[in-house]
Amino acid sequence: MGVFDNGFSFNSNSEKKADDEHVVVDGVDFEEGFVSENKDDLQRRLGNRQIQLLAIGGTIGTALFVSIGGGLNKAGPGGLFLAYTIYSIMLALINNCIAEMTTLFPVTGGFIRLAGHFVDDALGFMAGWNFYIYEALLIPFEITALCTVLGFWRDDIPLAAVIAVAIVLYAILNVLAVKLYGEAEFWLSGGKVILIFLLFCFTFVVMVGGNPQHDAFGFRYWNKPGAFTQTVGEGSLGQFEGFLGGLWSASFTVVGPEYISMVSAEAKRPRIYIKNAFKTIYWRFGLFFIVGSLTVGVLIPYNDPKLEKVLGGSDGAGTAAASPYVIAMQNLGITGLPHFVNALLVTSIFSAGNTYTYCSTRGLYGLALEGRAPKFLRYCTKGGVPVYCFLITMIFPCLAFLQLGSGSVVVLNWLIALITAGGVINYIVMSITYIFFYRACKAQGIDRRSFPYYGKFQPYCGWIGLIWMSTIVCVYGYQSYTPSFDVESFFSYYTMLILAPILFLGWKLIKRTRLVPAREVDFVWERPTLDAYEASFTDEPLGFWVEMLQLVGIKKRRGGNDQRVASISA
Repeated sequence: MGVFDNGFSFNSNSEKKADDEHVVVDGVDFEEGFVSENKDDLQRRLGNRQIQLLAIGGTIGTALFVSIGGGLNKAGPGGLFLAYTIYSIMLALINNCIAEMTTLFPVTGGFIRLAGHFVDDALGFMAGWNFYIYEALLIPFEITALCTVLGFWRDDIPLAAVIAVAIVLYAILNVLAVKLYGEAEFWLSGGKVILIFLLFCFTFVVMVGGNPQHDAFGFRYWNKPGAFTQTVGEGSLGQFEGFLGGLWSASFTVVGPEYISMVSAEAKRPRIYIKNAFKTIYWRFGLFFIVGSLTVGVLIPYNDPKLEKVLGGSDGAGTAAASPYVIAMQNLGITGLPHFVNALLVTSIFSAGNTYTYCSTRGLYGLALEGRAPKFLRYCTKGGVPVYCFLITMIFPCLAFLQLGSGSVVVLNWLIALITAGGVINYIVMSITYIFFYRACKAQGIDRRSFPYYGKFQPYCGWIGLIWMSTIVCVYGYQSYTPSFDVESFFSYYTMLILAPILFLGWKLIKRTRLVPAREVDFVWERPTLDAYEASFTDEPLGFWVEMLQLVGIKKRRGGNDQRVASISA
């Protein structure tokens, strides 16, 4: 693994001497000392199955099950499908970038610290606070959506009590040990997988006539009212603007790489398990998001009266009819199943909020490690939880109480507009970081094929991703200009975009930071710690499905999985 040499050889031999259990890595014999999991106080306790499901927990949430209805209404089924397909492909290019860097350096703070290390400390500062605000605002968004979906069963739900209970449960799950959080998220995310496949199967069965009305409607709604809708203008221009509406929906819904990057510092065998998680992103985009956008357009027309009623915030907007899937079930006269689906929606939305609580807490902790946030935030409990970061993060869920005065739909729309730009900025940062990372590899003569993950078609993936995401973030709020300038709409769309350069330039001027020259980039950094940790394992890594079988007692290992020597001389 080349701990101290300048070259990179991740396929090299590592062994343990039977007589004294010394660890030998690329000919270097580590004789004494405790093998640390990280250079900080976070603990690597997340196994392969937990990482895979946690990644799903961050990607599948309210947006795919509920908010996607707004994209359908604006774009039509054809426009929505096209928008989600294009955006998923573009984000896959960026995933190809961040996967290579994160598997090489699975450090605390993920892509945030990578930005500061490879580009400029000011970029790391901006990226860190942008990500933190973005993730923290997603928590009240999910709680608000949770209240919306719970309205399916009754209209007089005590919203304040629901919000308070959600906050308490997030606190319990995140303040305890990392392993317990990972296990809880594993089961919650498992419910999401069951739900999404249930909805796909439901769509196929009812579209071929398996419904109470025996109506084999197929792709009827693609013809009437049509595959594309017109939002503002008329004709081709209006349809293009409708497509843009679907694209903005996709930019909020389609996510994933950032969550794997953030969890990498608490993953066992990160260069194996994190690498596998990044690889699954590609089929996850295709299966969950592209197919998901297709099924929604099959089930209901873009001008469905119930959907428009919900989006308009009128009476009944607080019901779970906010989900296009539930609307379709009600339209077809299906009873029973909507209740089951809605119950799974509740767990799915709760799971997403739980993931955002975790990621925002770790994002703030990563800022503290680099001196971009107060030092007291570096403190962790014995269970590896950055408790002060967690306490500050738990202030944000209280924003969900705003719906008590404004209504859940109003708050949801406001949060979506504010959050979307923050998410796109994350991907811009990843693209910029990779371009500098690639340049440094070239300048120092480092062979990228020796890395744990080798991204093909580079640096073009980075450049295409940068241009695409920059275009998205600059124009996605164009509706605030038409038909006349709307100040409130403008700031809801562009607040994060205005804040980003202020953070970057402010930190650059105060700290007098500079762009890191390509030849001065440190490619050792935390590698000695990571290499020694990876070499300390005494058993072979397990695949995802093997770990799943172990849950029912099949192929269990004596002493557990991922065993390692506690110290080099153990």
